[in-house]
Amino acid sequence: MLVIKLRRLYRAGGAGATALIDGGAGAADSGSMILTAALRAFPSIFQRATLRLLAKTLALTLLLFALLGAALWSGFHAARLALGWGGGGLAEASATAIALVAAGWLLFRATAMAVMGLFADDIVAAVERADYPHVAARPVGWGRSVRLALASLGRAIGWNLLALPAYIALLVTGVGTIGLFLALNAILLGRDMADMVEPRHPALPPIPRGSRWLMGLVSALLFLVPLVNLLAPIFSAAMAVHMLLGRKTR
Repeated sequence: MLVIKLRRLYRAGGAGATALIDGGAGAADSGSMILTAALRAFPSIFQRATLRLLAKTLALTLLLFALLGAALWSGFHAARLALGWGGGGLAEASATAIALVAAGWLLFRATAMAVMGLFADDIVAAVERADYPHVAARPVGWGRSVRLALASLGRAIGWNLLALPAYIALLVTGVGTIGLFLALNAILLGRDMADMVEPRHPALPPIPRGSRWLMGLVSALLFLVPLVNLLAPIFSAAMAVHMLLGRKTR
């Protein structure tokens, strides 16, 4: 059932989004495009304008998790008092830390990408000004950015919750859980990244199917690496710009 749902997700774009299947380049060409886009994206994240946006998105993401931590602690504190549990503040702090780590594993990628979606137009524009100043773009606008961010958050949380039983069942395999996580989130992230850049350039052909999935896979892998995952949202946006516009300039 989950496989069927994933296939449908892979084959259908959401409202206002480009289609997820749009014909594609061969595997070798897709791999070459991904490598080129990733190499171009790396210096893009260290440009001054991009660093300012990185600081803004990280601050907002961390603030949201701090608020979540405070809410979790308040909930555990109220539950301990109501049920008469012992352990005091140490038990509350331990329960909060465990719950926050679990929530972070599930929600950090979704939250970080959704927050970045709010500033996607600014981030993409910064990369375009630096590397593709001659390419005309149509601004997406704040309203659509909010809609795309909320849609991204809903898809990420919804699909990963749907896959949670499979994640747990595959733990015994040692690699099945991480494989399913990467496959699913490569689809989701590939769509998010395409949605950031393609509406700004409606006259250009969309990013091919295989390239979009590989682009999402690279992003999903980055989100698994501690500290590197803090840079993953900005890197992903920059890579999407180079994937779309780099083909035009090659």
